[in-house]
Amino acid sequence: MIDAIRHQLKQELPGRPAQYKMAHAVRTNYPPPPSNARIACVMALLYPKSSEWHMVLIERMSTNPNDRHSGQISFPGGSKDKTDDSLIACALRETQEEVGVPEKDIDVLGELTDLYIPVSNFQVHPFVGVLDYQPTFIPQPTEVKSIVEVPVATFQRKETIQKTDMKLSGNITLKNVPYYNVNNHIVWGATAMMISEFVEILDTIKPH
Repeated sequence: MIDAIRHQLKQELPGRPAQYKMAHAVRTNYPPPPSNARIACVMALLYPKSSEWHMVLIERMSTNPNDRHSGQISFPGGSKDKTDDSLIACALRETQEEVGVPEKDIDVLGELTDLYIPVSNFQVHPFVGVLDYQPTFIPQPTEVKSIVEVPVATFQRKETIQKTDMKLSGNITLKNVPYYNVNNHIVWGATAMMISEFVEILDTIKPH
């Protein structure tokens, strides 16, 4: 499967249509990123566990009132620093910092379609990486509330995709927002959109 994913990531990606399958209806109306958008990189990290491939997600700390994504479930990742000599370097560094997986152990298979997040003005570049062993995660105390380990096949099951009303700040409620229900966590928004594209790639390899 890993070799097949690596191959597919070098082909034309499913792109926006795949992302928008897990987006709220208003999400498709956003304009392209502005010139002052901040750059962030994340890692969809795969690893073997209990005879099947898993993906690690993190529950972000919700103590910072200025963090528009606090408390959400997301990929390990964060802002590109001046010290990062590439987007991949940023994704690797952030993954090591947030979940304790050594950069040198991660084999980067390729990159998914980038995604602009208007609420935080981030242009996010998602990468797919793989480990050849089951890691012992070490969450960064100030950034990560908990580690969420999910079998990759979970995202391919139709019953995992559900809808709910999401209450946001400012008494705003989004109706019928699609999300992945994993381990009783709601995975929605940009992370769900990026996972949706990855799932479409997986489904071309082994349809479910």
